[in-house]
Amino acid sequence: MPKVLVVDPGKCTACRRCELACSFKHTGEFNPAAARLTVAAFLDEDYYLPVVCQHCDVPACQEVCPAGAISRDAKTGAVVINYERCIGCRMCVMACPFGGADYSISEKKVVKCDLCGGEPECVQNCVWGALEYKEPEGAAWSKRMDIARKVQASTREVL
Repeated sequence: MPKVLVVDPGKCTACRRCELACSFKHTGEFNPAAARLTVAAFLDEDYYLPVVCQHCDVPACQEVCPAGAISRDAKTGAVVINYERCIGCRMCVMACPFGGADYSISEKKVVKCDLCGGEPECVQNCVWGALEYKEPEGAAWSKRMDIARKVQASTREVL
């Protein structure tokens, strides 16, 4: 079973190493604007969230693509764009409810996370562990345990 990209916003410090690693992998330059993910920063709340393609089970981007340019990579499970078929209409950008696809003016094409062929650079460069690439069965379990630990800690504070 293909792995999934798991985001833990509680561990994100907005260091943006993920954006730099992603942009360098895909464009050869360190430019966060060229990354296939974005760290949304809510400074007032001290909350940061890496936003990236969710590689949905039923991808809205794939359903609206008139050229049939979007498919699932059998090896990685990533929802990918076939640039030889893409007509640049940007329907996928509009359809994605997560903002996972974007149009790159400099590259003149729609871009999105492709999981780097199964070895996501963003994960390899996230020193805080906010991004993980793992089996889907374990993804929810670790989140539940983190929440349980937080509830336990807050309960101890009250008692």
